[in-house]
Amino acid sequence: MFLSPRWISLFTSLLVSSITTGFLSFVPEVNLAMLFIAAIGSFFSTFFFTFYIIDLLVFKEVNQIYASIQKLKIRDFDISRKTLLKSVNPLKKLNREISNYVSKKQEEIDELKRMEIFRREFLADVSHELKTPIFAAQGFVHTLIDGALEDPVIAERFLKKAAKSLDGLDILVRDLVVLSQVETGDIKMIFGAFDILELVKEIFEQLENKANKRNTTLVYKPKDLRACWVYGDKQRLSQVLINLIDNAIKYGRDNGKVVVELNTENKKVEIVIEDNGPGIPQEQLPRIFERFYKVDKSRTREVGGTGLGLAIVKHILNAHDSTINVTSKIDKGTRFTFHLAKPPKEIA
Repeated sequence: MFLSPRWISLFTSLLVSSITTGFLSFVPEVNLAMLFIAAIGSFFSTFFFTFYIIDLLVFKEVNQIYASIQKLKIRDFDISRKTLLKSVNPLKKLNREISNYVSKKQEEIDELKRMEIFRREFLADVSHELKTPIFAAQGFVHTLIDGALEDPVIAERFLKKAAKSLDGLDILVRDLVVLSQVETGDIKMIFGAFDILELVKEIFEQLENKANKRNTTLVYKPKDLRACWVYGDKQRLSQVLINLIDNAIKYGRDNGKVVVELNTENKKVEIVIEDNGPGIPQEQLPRIFERFYKVDKSRTREVGGTGLGLAIVKHILNAHDSTINVTSKIDKGTRFTFHLAKPPKEIA
């Protein structure tokens, strides 16, 4: 109220009128009538002049600017009108709203720049990952065309290598499609209750041959556990577990061990996948869920892998309102942990 043009003009007029009358009272020739006229004249002239300056030239223009910013904010950002319409000094409102608006826009600009950098890196990574198997298969096929078909042994070996390269390309493309669908929400999660212990046993059977080649032992804990029910998309969570367990086998050590531990908590189940492999350097841990990021590129070329598995894992778990955490120690092993909700009581 005291910051309105009328009140500011009133206080200014009283102040000017008092000062003018005070000075004139020291002049000997000035009587009371003259002081009264001077006081009234200075009061009204100051009042109307100040009111005009503040209201028409400042407040009205500032309020128009502020109203425009309000409209922009109401359209661009979900801000309640009640907050916007509070009575505040328009100069302070203007300053605050401009600062907020600029801050929001700067955040958007920074995000666009970050996404542009990410887009360039992503295209470069995709191009590189696609180029490798395509060039390899192309080389083998052209070698066969140039005459290697005449030798059955060489022809068979080259065809197998070309097929292996194309299989890798197929896996990469399928992972890219899945990752894109998960990120954009095109894949709808089908939630239901299922026994995750039974799922772990099934995955152990699927990966048994791969584990035997490296003499890796697959273990679940606790051993006396009979069932462990969770609520989620069984197919997608199976993909999560296969990725994590398969990575533990591929990047672990020979004669190693991969442990899947299921811990029942109050409303959630903790799932831990742990290996006793070479571990991951601490400085690389924050980046392992990035697309195409590979901790040991030479090791990845040896055992295969697209570099998209952990990115897919992260997004699937995000769709289950869960996050995945990783800890690792060099020459000790790596430990992945995430949580899943228990089934609601009505369907448990």
